[in-house]
Amino acid sequence: MRTFAKGGLAALVLSALATNALAADAAPADLAIAQSLATMLQSARAVISTNQQRINDPALGDKGLSGAVVLEKAIANYKQATGRDPAGIDPASYEGRLIRAQMDAVVEVMDANQATINAEGKGFKGFIPATFTRLVNEAFEARVGAEASMKFTAPPVLIRNRKARPDAFEAAAIRDYLEKADWPKGRIYSATVEENGTRRARVMVPEYYAPSCLTCHGDPAGELDITGYPKEGAHEGDLGGVISIGLIPQ
Repeated sequence: MRTFAKGGLAALVLSALATNALAADAAPADLAIAQSLATMLQSARAVISTNQQRINDPALGDKGLSGAVVLEKAIANYKQATGRDPAGIDPASYEGRLIRAQMDAVVEVMDANQATINAEGKGFKGFIPATFTRLVNEAFEARVGAEASMKFTAPPVLIRNRKARPDAFEAAAIRDYLEKADWPKGRIYSATVEENGTRRARVMVPEYYAPSCLTCHGDPAGELDITGYPKEGAHEGDLGGVISIGLIPQ
């Protein structure tokens, strides 16, 4: 039996109707942890989206976007979205370990890319929200090992980076649930599955194109966007991506 409760955070890159208690046989504790991680990722990504014009300003050197600064802004977004202070989450708990690893990953990615972000005389830097998201997820997974996984994926026709291709579970969840016309917008799909002899809670948080996304992903379909990829001809409210989270069931 599935139970659902609505709530959410509207990200600036993709309009994300992130919801709280949600799907079928993943336990409430697993869903709460996944929601916390998804919200922190969205909160940090929103900082990059808000500052995209600043990052791409060729006349400006130091953008003032160090790892510490971006994390501070991300935490403020997270608090606004959830009413919780991540510093107050027990660091010895499963969620506490993961959220701290995620925050450390944000700092690591920003500090590692300062030369690119602060380059003068160059406009488009290629440091866009999608790139930031992928790098943070990779840094997070390197820190937590088998404890958890995070990936930003999408329907196969929208994939631009091969690393983001959905696995079998993700592809089926997108095809059979999230893309269906009768799937309520913002509803998370989850399940507990066996993977290589290990039980995993798999949580899929759908995100939708906002008007700001359509500069790169909207009409006219096939026209090259600023990154050099052909636009998909998407429309506001279309499913644009999915935050895919894997956890040890609690």
